[in-house]
Amino acid sequence: MSEPSTPTPMLELRGVMKRFGDKIVLDGVDIPVAKGRSLVIIGGSGQGKSVTLKIAIGLMAPDAGQVLVDGKDVTRLPQSERAAHNAQFGMLFQGAALFDSLTIWENVAFRLINADGVPRKLARERAVEALTRVGLAASVADLYPIELSGGMQKRAGLARAVVAAPQIIFFDEPTTGLDPINADVINDLIVEQVKRLGCTAVSITHDMASARKIGDEIAMLHKGKIVWRGPASQIDHSNNPYVDQFVNGRADGPIKVEL
Repeated sequence: MSEPSTPTPMLELRGVMKRFGDKIVLDGVDIPVAKGRSLVIIGGSGQGKSVTLKIAIGLMAPDAGQVLVDGKDVTRLPQSERAAHNAQFGMLFQGAALFDSLTIWENVAFRLINADGVPRKLARERAVEALTRVGLAASVADLYPIELSGGMQKRAGLARAVVAAPQIIFFDEPTTGLDPINADVINDLIVEQVKRLGCTAVSITHDMASARKIGDEIAMLHKGKIVWRGPASQIDHSNNPYVDQFVNGRADGPIKVEL
């Protein structure tokens, strides 16, 4: 009797290498993420988290290795196919990254209008609906980013990330710049929206409170390699010296700060 086959990961980085000059940033990274699961990648500054995210999205090509989405190798996808491929993705940028010259609803609906060809009236309706899902009043839609607090801007950024019901959402330091209360609100909203969509999520962060809350699994990246991966519930009992030092914020340990 044959063994059951392993489900195809929704997203997979396989043997990914990346270097800039003499500096090796990613050194054979393997990261499979199952459909409907949330993986958080932690690690110190300069350890390759942002590069990993850029390669996964397709903003940067690896020097070696593969990126697979639902089993399809998209590592060097032709430009003619890139737009259709990117339609599967949503992204919450660090700092929300809203366009100052556009209203909030236009920010949320930017992709709907400019990439998907949705008529402005319908795009506005969908944007307002997305805003209300993340706890913002419909009246916010016609304001500009400068008129919103940092926490409200982050919510608007989350609304933009989910408005097109993506299959994979990427979160880049989702709580950066927020006070602990607003950060926890954003974490709750991320969990709620990912579950509502049933999508796959990949986040990078150095905020352990965020990692514990939004991740089903946590992986630690150090010097271009995944040094530990496991359930979020085990992060405080990993028995891994790198993880232990990072989680507890200790100066002493195998991780040396480069001055």
